Amino acid sequence: MQAFLDHEFLPSAALARITEVRLTDKECSVRAARTRKRRSTLTPDGRLNILAADHPARRITKVGDDPLKMADRHGLLARIVRVLQSDVVDGVMATMDILEDLLILDHLIREAGGPAFLDDRLLIVSLNRGGLAGASWEMDDPVTGPSPATCATLNLDGAKLLLRICDEENSSLRTMLYCARAITEMNALSLTTFLEALPVVKNNDNYRVVKTTEALAKIVGVASALGDSCRYLWLKLPYCENYEVVASATTLPILLLGGESVGDATPLLREISAGLSAGSNVRGALVGRNVLYPGPEDPLVVAQAAGSIIHQNSTVEEALDAQESWRGRDINKMAGYFHSVTSQAV
Repeated sequence: MQAFLDHEFLPSAALARITEVRLTDKECSVRAARTRKRRSTLTPDGRLNILAADHPARRITKVGDDPLKMADRHGLLARIVRVLQSDVVDGVMATMDILEDLLILDHLIREAGGPAFLDDRLLIVSLNRGGLAGASWEMDDPVTGPSPATCATLNLDGAKLLLRICDEENSSLRTMLYCARAITEMNALSLTTFLEALPVVKNNDNYRVVKTTEALAKIVGVASALGDSCRYLWLKLPYCENYEVVASATTLPILLLGGESVGDATPLLREISAGLSAGSNVRGALVGRNVLYPGPEDPLVVAQAAGSIIHQNSTVEEALDAQESWRGRDINKMAGYFHSVTSQAV
């Protein structure tokens, strides 16, 4: 298996074009966002397979043994675009700076005669990244990204919030209030909110997610009740044993989250399959590092495998058996579009 090479897939000249556009046409990303073709409905089949890419804004950059892997914007963008080549990936969730990079790149590709790779994809913005990893205020996580009103103005499809509840930290209460306020504002604009609710405990200077049936079932009740209504609310929750108990704690739709990259996506795929079987309201996944950084594997392969389980009811074994057919698919086609982008003047 040939390793996926970020900088060969997305040439440095294409990244330089993004910076040049940022300097010479500051409203480019705004125009691209407002004119982008949006879906008529959030999910045609009631399920979602969304890529998460908001980690760097909270100082989460480690992948495997590399402490700065996700800090490399070139590599991160290359892998996001590669994943978005999959026809069973619904969209991407990221902070506004990353979404702007993608919108500018989408504009440049269309300008060069290529396809609009963001059309009909969900663009979900991450709202609260203020609880920086390792900071003394980590559990105090206010909205530091765009406001819900800005999400509506920019034609985005929704927003994601992180709520970590640590019983030993008073700042968790403040974060609950921030989230409740944001959910209410999103409801008023008829925009979907994806709430990642995590029970955590403090261990020395670190916080560990408690992935037990009891802890997750209890936090579901807390998360579902935030804001003035839950009519536009989805929950993002980790998998655990006896997941049917967690799923039965709410009627809200649930997306499974991933975790740190382990270099092998097979355990993730098994969790997605098991989670979908645990309850009719488990409706897909919102996963990042295990899709973006699956060791030397092509990120498209993992995205396609997860999407086939979510959207096509494939078994894990069927998804794994099909990996060879997806590996390297259309990679040269996208490289050709990037070449067109870099050969044109700004």
